[in-house]
Amino acid sequence: MSTPFPIAGTAAPTARAPAVNGLLQRLRQHAARFSDRNPPTEPLSVAPSNRHAALHAFVRNPAAVAGVLLLLAVVALALLAPLLYPGDPLDMVTTPLLWPGQDAAYPLGSDSMGRNVVAGIAHGARVSLAVGVVAAVLSLCIGIVVGATAGYFGGLIDDVLVRVTELFQTVPTFLFVIVVVAIGQPSVQVIVLAIGLASWPVIARLVRAEFRTLRETEFVLAARSQGFGHLRIMLQEMLPNALPPVIVTTSVLVASAILIESALSFLGMGDPNAVSWGSMIGEGRELLRTAWYLTALPGAAIVLTVLALNLVGDGLNDAFNPRLRGR
Repeated sequence: MSTPFPIAGTAAPTARAPAVNGLLQRLRQHAARFSDRNPPTEPLSVAPSNRHAALHAFVRNPAAVAGVLLLLAVVALALLAPLLYPGDPLDMVTTPLLWPGQDAAYPLGSDSMGRNVVAGIAHGARVSLAVGVVAAVLSLCIGIVVGATAGYFGGLIDDVLVRVTELFQTVPTFLFVIVVVAIGQPSVQVIVLAIGLASWPVIARLVRAEFRTLRETEFVLAARSQGFGHLRIMLQEMLPNALPPVIVTTSVLVASAILIESALSFLGMGDPNAVSWGSMIGEGRELLRTAWYLTALPGAAIVLTVLALNLVGDGLNDAFNPRLRGR
């Protein structure tokens, strides 16, 4: 039994329709690409609406606001220390071992050498915050360069940089810092360098993961189609979208750097010419039973500063995370 010709004639266009439609769609894409040399590239996570929503969520978080206020108070104390307590905080200015409240001129007392405790806490805030911020910035610079390069290019470059990152992560951070400080001179600059070199792998792995996710997105492909260079794509298109989780991690890095510097000073490996909270705790540990305030007061300053940084970090995490923002 033969098949009627009309049926065979109507089946052919139907079979060719997907191929024709696909060709027309590709032609439209090429026409749109070459007709507009500057197509809009919409960022994923740093759009103005997202930024406003993140800021609104951060301001509505009472814990985050409390952390910001507490951190601003510590920063103000550090900035005003030369005005409030001029001179060298290591100078012996009064009777040794004055208790807090015993002399109005020295509201937090004095240590075993007759040095003003409140002046040491104020000047120690400058050293501790400077070490935390500069070490975190150094870690950010190294981690962003390594992570962005590995995540963007992939392949052999990614494998080599990942192995280098893992090599640094196999060594405990505090042990690495101790070795570097022991090799170099125990100064604030060497401590900052050691902490920065020990902390960058965390940022590198985070940035690498973000870049691996972003490199196949539409706005990155559009930038490549326009002939943008690798450096321009990485800095202008991808890095702004990878910053929110990096900003959240930075607060943790600053807090960790402050704790590491305090631990080094407590062990006697800090800068002997600079007053820090850790060095004050280390000098007061021998009088812990008779003059416990010598360790409790700088220890409370460290606790409050680290707590403020953690509250700010949690608030930033809740603000930048869309899943947590609506809670």
